[in-house]
Amino acid sequence: MVTINWNEFKEFKKHRHGQNDNFSELLEFIKSYYNMSSTAEIYDTLRHDALSEMMLDKRGLKDAVGLESYLFKVIE
Repeated sequence: MVTINWNEFKEFKKHRHGQNDNFSELLEFIKSYYNMSSTAEIYDTLRHDALSEMMLDKRGLKDAVGLESYLFKVIE
């Protein structure tokens, strides 16, 4: 598991021009910056960070399966 580098995330967002909401941007950042593809690994990373944990809770995402469902809804 990694620790989210919020400074790098801010830089990442600068180059994306606000294409998505912060949570979707964070997911894209984690997938690209940390080269993660496993939903379970992404979920664990998010759960171990206070700010991203609030983002998960706001969306009612309680586990990796819920995150995966969320990802598929965003893609469609």
